[in-house]
Amino acid sequence: MKELIDEIYIDAWAINDIISCYQDKKADYPDLFQIVSGYDLSKPTNKIPFKVYVELCSWIEKKLGQFNLIKIGRRIGESTYSLMLETNMVNAESKPLDVMKALVLLAQKGVKDPKRRGWDIVSHTDKSIQMRKTQLFNTHIQVGLLDTLVRKCKVYGVQVNLVKEEGKGAEFDEYLITWL
Repeated sequence: MKELIDEIYIDAWAINDIISCYQDKKADYPDLFQIVSGYDLSKPTNKIPFKVYVELCSWIEKKLGQFNLIKIGRRIGESTYSLMLETNMVNAESKPLDVMKALVLLAQKGVKDPKRRGWDIVSHTDKSIQMRKTQLFNTHIQVGLLDTLVRKCKVYGVQVNLVKEEGKGAEFDEYLITWL
């Protein structure tokens, strides 16, 4: 899956969501902000090389830990949901499955990838959805993203569990999202 990373681009808003979590720590984390220097993040739809996303996530995981990535995922989830609302992909009454279908489409639009990788819905019931991540998105960020998106559907007891993990030999990461 790591091949072609140089041919993948992501919208600038996602990069901004990551670095904005540390804007007040710019003096403490100059190496983090150095990763994005030279890229035009001023317009949310500007395409930024995916390797920038990968470098940011790697730096944060090594220096600050996985929980920081989950927090970033929550922020990205908020932005993603807002974008879904603005583009009429979902509304305030949308169900979790509707939001996950919108996520599949949004990933296809927001990530320029010649292989068209992103998200797949593996299975679903009235109280669960299993999602497969086929793109190089950070594993831990996705926990926060998925959790936030499903909570927007006014369901409770949301849990996101990584049930298949690339890092442990699976072909792709898969997440089981459940709620009450």
